[in-house]
Amino acid sequence: MTMGSYEKLSSRILQTDVPVMVKLAELSKTVKDAMPLGQGAVYWQPPEQALENVKQLAFESSTSRYGTHEGLPELIHALNNKIQEENKLSKSLVMVTAGSNQGFLNLVLALCDVNDSVVLFAPYFFNAYMTFNMTAINTILVGPSHSATLLPDIEWLEKTLATTKPVPKLVSIVNPGNPSGVCIPQTLLNRISEICEKAETWLVVDNAYEYFVYGGFQHSCVEGNHVINLFSFSKAYGMMGWRVGYIAYSSEAEGLRTQLLKTQDNVAICASIMSQKIALLCLKAGREWVSRRVEILCRNKNLVIDALSGLGKDAVKGGEGAIFLWVKLPENCSEDFEVVCWFAKRHGLLLLPGSACGVKGCVRITYGMLTEDDCVHAATRLKKGVEELLRDGIHAPCS
Repeated sequence: MTMGSYEKLSSRILQTDVPVMVKLAELSKTVKDAMPLGQGAVYWQPPEQALENVKQLAFESSTSRYGTHEGLPELIHALNNKIQEENKLSKSLVMVTAGSNQGFLNLVLALCDVNDSVVLFAPYFFNAYMTFNMTAINTILVGPSHSATLLPDIEWLEKTLATTKPVPKLVSIVNPGNPSGVCIPQTLLNRISEICEKAETWLVVDNAYEYFVYGGFQHSCVEGNHVINLFSFSKAYGMMGWRVGYIAYSSEAEGLRTQLLKTQDNVAICASIMSQKIALLCLKAGREWVSRRVEILCRNKNLVIDALSGLGKDAVKGGEGAIFLWVKLPENCSEDFEVVCWFAKRHGLLLLPGSACGVKGCVRITYGMLTEDDCVHAATRLKKGVEELLRDGIHAPCS
């Protein structure tokens, strides 16, 4: 590129920050044997009985052809049963997407104009924020979460939707929370839905971690003509690289199906046929297959919480659901990306800076990517790093 060529690039993309996961991938190249406590992923692969069918499925002619826009009919049928039985969504239609991130993009393209305003709560899921940026949404309203619980501040939401003109078009929440690791109780979820319905605002709920709940907490969904739920195969069934998610939206939301078909055809046409076939086999393995693995993650979580104990009892939030802990750094460590770089280069640990989620001076830590044995080693490094951080601070900024 010659000087000045940035003028020929999209202002939308120029105003969107480099994805934090790209930054962490670059950082990992500078660290030998780094242990991943930053990326939202799990250590397991899809069920063995599903993977055993890969070769056979690869040779089926239908695998190499375009599929229907909404998904393989047999997968749609299975997902309809699943959302009715497990999620109590009785009036929803399903569209399969190439991961729930693509599903979210479909929704923003179908629902929002550039002069609209949208709402999310800090700490927020960075990919949702970036999607709003890249689609040039005019105003992103970032609402507060309660400091003690990290639950959305619904008083702020109600006031904002009642007083902002024009009314915000869409509210985005994640349950269980990414990056917070917090479960939204059914009563609060219902209240958020009621506020959005009264304001005639879309409510989009990301349920990617629906099976990841601990200590008696429960995941629940809400349904309505104004509500759209997102789901994912990535975490539960270890299908991160297969890219399969799905949208569940009201069958009574007039015209929405047609608009989603437009975005689907132009963004992906259809999710990978091979991936959809594997996803169907994963559903047959069932929720119990996932639950056994989530139990192991509960032990990982406790190891990490213990390693962070030196920061004080109020520094660590979350742990109710998903695979994340939200950690407040010491007051003298407000530059969280520098702290992330320090942990990587000095202790071989990759964390995620809270500033990527709208809150400086914090980090998100995941306990999903490591087996229990590996997590023991990572927790030992983390405890040593916390002790050194509290005693000496970081000595040099990350280059």
